[in-house]
Amino acid sequence: MTDTPLADRIAVVTGASRGIGRAAAVALARAGAHVVALARTQGALEELDDEIRAAGGAATLVPVDLKDFDALDRLGAAIHERWGRLDILLGNAGLLGEIAPINHVDQPVWDSVMAVNVTANWRLIRSLDPLLRVSDAGRAIFISSGAAHKCTAYWGPYSVSKAALEALARTYANETLTSAVRVMLVNPGPLRTNMRRAAMPGEDPLTLRTPQDLAPHIVRLAAPSWTETGKIYDFPTDRLIAPQMPA
Repeated sequence: MTDTPLADRIAVVTGASRGIGRAAAVALARAGAHVVALARTQGALEELDDEIRAAGGAATLVPVDLKDFDALDRLGAAIHERWGRLDILLGNAGLLGEIAPINHVDQPVWDSVMAVNVTANWRLIRSLDPLLRVSDAGRAIFISSGAAHKCTAYWGPYSVSKAALEALARTYANETLTSAVRVMLVNPGPLRTNMRRAAMPGEDPLTLRTPQDLAPHIVRLAAPSWTETGKIYDFPTDRLIAPQMPA
């Protein structure tokens, strides 16, 4: 690895076994970060580890279900014991839930989507915030969606959860203004992922950009040189959006 803007930095990536999370984990490692990779599937994490090692990087694998909130508390304690700080948090893991009328959504589906898309990210903030504040340039990045704003019919659980995630991240951004922590949201737009295929089964995936296309931008947001906070990086238009109150 020759270009290492994240050399010696510690990065937690959730949903790291596939899609955006995997591409970002590899890109962060190639940029020099030690990646703490979280996902449910041990085998997929081991494949990620092989790819990161082949690129000259290093990773620590954490097989975990993000609904195990106590495990997220233990993660913070383990990172503190090993490194004493955290430089980057990428909250990427997410569930689509059901594409159905909101009054037809089953309670277990609703609960799972909220737990993974919202509550797990809150628990990660609660667990990891002290470590991010110790860093000279803590960076927290959360993967949102245009669904948070479009509120398209039948996308209820996903839209609601991403809107809540945006409120969570923006609140955290305002609470860390006087610190070295910077908090960003990312709208990846339609990418060639398993979630997109499940949501749009008739779509030709070859018409979409890939998670690998997005990954360098996540590296840029994770760098110590990044100074913006509380904004949305919109990948489809390659611009920053500052959320505003309705007129």
